[in-house]
Amino acid sequence: MGCNKEFCKDYLELKAEEASCYDLFRIFYSCELEKKKFLDAPEGTDKIRGIQRRWIVFVSVSMQRFLLSVRKPMNIIGSKVELLLNYPSCNGGLLKLFFNIILGEVIRPDMKSENFMSMIGQLDWRVDLDKTKNVGDNYYGPSLAIMAAKLSYENEAFTKKVITHNWQMDFIKFYSFWNAYQEVNTTQAIMFQDKVEDSNLVVVAFRGTIPYNADHWITDVDLSWYELEGVGKLHAGFMKALGLQKNKGWPKEIDESPDQKLFAYYQIRKELKMILSKNEKAKFILTGHSLGGALAILFAAILTLHEEEWLLDRLEGVYTFGQPRVGDPQFGNFMKDKFSKYDVKYYRHVYSNDMVPRLPYDDTTFFKHFGSCLYYNSFYNGKVVEEEPNKNYFSVLWFFPMLLIAVYEFIRGFILPWTKGSHYREDWFQTMFRMVGLVIPGLSAHTTMDYVNLTRLGSILHLPKSAHQDQDRHKDD
Repeated sequence: MGCNKEFCKDYLELKAEEASCYDLFRIFYSCELEKKKFLDAPEGTDKIRGIQRRWIVFVSVSMQRFLLSVRKPMNIIGSKVELLLNYPSCNGGLLKLFFNIILGEVIRPDMKSENFMSMIGQLDWRVDLDKTKNVGDNYYGPSLAIMAAKLSYENEAFTKKVITHNWQMDFIKFYSFWNAYQEVNTTQAIMFQDKVEDSNLVVVAFRGTIPYNADHWITDVDLSWYELEGVGKLHAGFMKALGLQKNKGWPKEIDESPDQKLFAYYQIRKELKMILSKNEKAKFILTGHSLGGALAILFAAILTLHEEEWLLDRLEGVYTFGQPRVGDPQFGNFMKDKFSKYDVKYYRHVYSNDMVPRLPYDDTTFFKHFGSCLYYNSFYNGKVVEEEPNKNYFSVLWFFPMLLIAVYEFIRGFILPWTKGSHYREDWFQTMFRMVGLVIPGLSAHTTMDYVNLTRLGSILHLPKSAHQDQDRHKDD
């Protein structure tokens, strides 16, 4: 699982699985943390100087340790709940399921069938595109992007059915990619285009954090990073998921023999070149929700690292939803310059108190967002800001306001269908998840339900054309 770090200038790795309870205590007073098993950094450096930074590391390692301890039961319970949620639809509804139970004729859901919905799909059952947004509209891109990001959570058969039947578009491929560090396929993505012949737009959507996958949540709260020369510090877990090569970093080309494992960045880059070469006018967008949003912006970053000018000229925009932080301020400046050069739009959508965009912790040196943040409150009123309010989530002052907002969101779920229409109906499962928000404010705000809503009900914003534009003039939007 280990590797050398010759490909990067500097690094910090937290190995929570190696940390004992005593190690957690020593974080606050030890002068030689770099020599401990749970922390790997170049010798003679002090990456966590100061009580605030040590506290940040303590929280990160503690949360990872907790998630590691519940990883197996969390996955088992989550998988079972997801399976149970699909029994009614696979048996023709609740009433027919009841009779099938009595008759002993219950149909067990097939996880690979076109009717099986993920837990994300169960929380937000909508699959149709917003009919009020048309090609060429300012908001068509974000509206299509959030639906693609939501669809990426589903299996291949379900995804293909929705794209071809509901959206009348051309399904290209469903991917499952290898992670060389975890030695398992951890990264999923989908690719489709608006039409079979003479396509104008190709969409790449990365799958985000699975609610019951502890490894995904561990990646979100991990502070580990590698520094790439001229680029900045980048989140180690996200890079590994995208295809970071063990002991090699990001070589421009890798072995692509038939028996070679597929890595997300390299395979998607290869197929985009083939597809876009057929139509000189076609462009592509990158999108993702949660972890998927981090992979989307990181994909664009590695394209710039490799100076893939032809592809960057074809990149219409990057639209992310509930995206965690990916890099440090140097990385942000690097990306702003590159996006300005290639005229790439980057819109980072954040809904209310969603906790994931506020992770990992922002202390200006480790991780920091960049670009235009399209922030929407619980009334779906939006504004363009540099950073979302309560940027680090863990704030005593914000706890009670967040709790009150969670109460409002719970009540709002019963009101929206009456005021806005049946497309905003929240089923019992989403209602139960809203109740989780009463205990952990900001967790229930991370579902795709509110991100779809803000693209449909949100106030109209004057969107900046690219990431480099001055955001101060948007504060009154």
